[in-house]
Amino acid sequence: MIYKTNEYLGYPDRISVPAGETVKFQLSSRRDAVKVEVLRLRCGDVDVNGPGFKYDLMDSAIDGVHACLDQEIRPGSCAVIEHGGTLVPSGNGWSFGCYIYPTHIADNGRGIMSNWCETTGQGYALELDSEGRPVLRLGSTCLTLDVKVRERVWSFISATLDLAKKTARLSLIVPADGTRPAAAHAKSFALPDVLPLDSGLDFLIAAHHLDPANRYTAHFDGKIEAPRIVSSSLEAEALRVLDCQPRTGAAAPGLVAFWDFGDGITTLDIKDLSANCLHGRLHQLPRRGVTGFFWSGAVHDFRLAPREYAAIHFHSDDIYDCQWQTTFTLDVPADWRTGVYALRLTPAGDEPEPDCESYVTFFVTPGKQTKRADLVVVLSVATYLAYANSALRLYQVHFETLMEHVLWLPLDDVYMQEHPQIGQSTYDSHVDGSGRAYSSWLRPVLSMRPRGYWFNMINDTHILDWLEEKGIAYDVITDVELDREGARALRPYRAMMTPTHAEYYSFNMMNGIMDYQNGGGRHISMGGNAFYWRCGFHPAAPAALEVRRGMAGTRTWESEPGEVHLAGTGEPGALWRHSGFAPQKLVGTGFSAMINDTCTYYVRTPDSEDPRAAFIFEGTGRHERFGDFGFRYGGAVGSEIDRLDYDLGTPRHALLIATSEGLGAGALPTPEEFRTMVDGLDGTQNALVRADMVFFETGNGGAVFASGSITFGMSLGHNNYDNNISTITLNVVKRFLDPEPFVLPALT
Repeated sequence: MIYKTNEYLGYPDRISVPAGETVKFQLSSRRDAVKVEVLRLRCGDVDVNGPGFKYDLMDSAIDGVHACLDQEIRPGSCAVIEHGGTLVPSGNGWSFGCYIYPTHIADNGRGIMSNWCETTGQGYALELDSEGRPVLRLGSTCLTLDVKVRERVWSFISATLDLAKKTARLSLIVPADGTRPAAAHAKSFALPDVLPLDSGLDFLIAAHHLDPANRYTAHFDGKIEAPRIVSSSLEAEALRVLDCQPRTGAAAPGLVAFWDFGDGITTLDIKDLSANCLHGRLHQLPRRGVTGFFWSGAVHDFRLAPREYAAIHFHSDDIYDCQWQTTFTLDVPADWRTGVYALRLTPAGDEPEPDCESYVTFFVTPGKQTKRADLVVVLSVATYLAYANSALRLYQVHFETLMEHVLWLPLDDVYMQEHPQIGQSTYDSHVDGSGRAYSSWLRPVLSMRPRGYWFNMINDTHILDWLEEKGIAYDVITDVELDREGARALRPYRAMMTPTHAEYYSFNMMNGIMDYQNGGGRHISMGGNAFYWRCGFHPAAPAALEVRRGMAGTRTWESEPGEVHLAGTGEPGALWRHSGFAPQKLVGTGFSAMINDTCTYYVRTPDSEDPRAAFIFEGTGRHERFGDFGFRYGGAVGSEIDRLDYDLGTPRHALLIATSEGLGAGALPTPEEFRTMVDGLDGTQNALVRADMVFFETGNGGAVFASGSITFGMSLGHNNYDNNISTITLNVVKRFLDPEPFVLPALT
């Protein structure tokens, strides 16, 4: 049956909620009512060939039918300044302009500086038309300079009004760069006697108003730097070189506003340097920490030279928060178990529609009164967000070659193609070709729910299903708690487990786990390609994950030169490996390769016979193939795999207890694993292309076990949970939950 999965869409205001607290849900549908149920998921994989879709139906106060609104998504970032009329042209003269760096000149006009309203036709604006020509809007009057700006070239665009003489001048200056000489263009116009320059609305940078209801449109794609307004008739070059740095007691005469985007880069605020203090606020999270007109290339960290990063990159398809009205609020009972929860949304009518079913996922974490289990599973919310609404299948021309199978498009992909305003993942690109650095949960995430794309969260529920099957008590927390609380989030637990694909990790998360491990905590790393990308939750937009790709790693886009640092925290982005904290240093293994043909299995190594590791293989044979089976992939070694490397930080006393065998030509190393293109890079000849299973002890009685493969967790349920992957995992879990401390071997 093909399910209609998008008749209802929604999102929670908080992705994880402690038992006993509240969470608000925002729903939207063209249908005016929705039937709501709450499920606690045991296995969210609806594929009947695996463990199957398993859940508990929870009794809740929101069960039943609710009215539903058809709520709009309006993407597009801009800056909003409340000005109380100060930015309405007055007196005899008015000059305004800024540096621009267009990255996508579209087939419709783009606002740059404006209070103009499209519905009322009132206000004024500096814009680009559909061909990139500067336009000055004055009420219903539209004046155009017959020269085009170029994409990815810095220009200074400005307009001057002489309200006494009833004239206007529109100018474009292209400063010299490299071998390109400077150029200047200008044109004067006569003005009508009456100009409706006051729309009565906020002043916008990078958009104009659609209507008086604070809906914005005509969003600019590209960078804008140093917008300025002066209450006099200045020549364009004089306005361009205006000194923006005020000195105490020496305010610039006539300066109405000068927004310095280099001030407050880690915030959503923009600062006006003028005496008017017309500070503003960013809307829909445009990208900061980007190089500006004055970037010299001498620094790559905006914290060292913020004046060289005094630009903001706006996008017409930026989306942080849909800002939908709340449909209902759930008071999560204090006695609910932690876990993966989902709203099941179905039609409210009398006629059954079994093919219409949608979900909104959220996570319940321990509340203040919750009795903690000894084991905690840290669900990879950062990774879920990084991949949220990934459209790679739609836009990567090499996708079928990459994945070694024919492209298939579920209805969610069709929906995203037809509704791009929902926003994509950090693997996708904006309409101007720049990579998407942000992903948030304040929008429908189609890939993080049952009947959605199974990668990541759905795969992780296979591990929860196995824990339930084996009767192992556990709690669930998420990356959000680990990022906000660090090691404190882990301290109540004797052992922690990270699931199939814990790929994206923040500074707090990495350090939190290391502190936990060194303090005697036990860590079971069940996946592959783990602890790979350095990311951050944006402090000023806490529902957003920020990723900068850098110039290496398995990536679908690269950061622009000089733009690798996270705008929210200032930290360098890119791979943890390039911050001196390779995953091997944390769990003994790190990303080695992707496997796109067939999955394989592990065989034991001589280290596995060390008495320190004897408990792991109890009940199995010395020469068995471990995981020569698995749901969906057919093997416990597959998809993305990690390997041991002492030079990258694997502890010298770590035991390599099993390694993969039988990898084929479809197993390809991640780019940072080789420096030169040579023959023999693939899994048939390259010794670095492998999955390693590793065990080692840490200080204060702790220990680490790492499986080194994403598909490891999808082998647990094979043969009704009776298999050697299940056996060794159960051995590890039982020993890691045993209070008896591990003994750190003598280190040489």
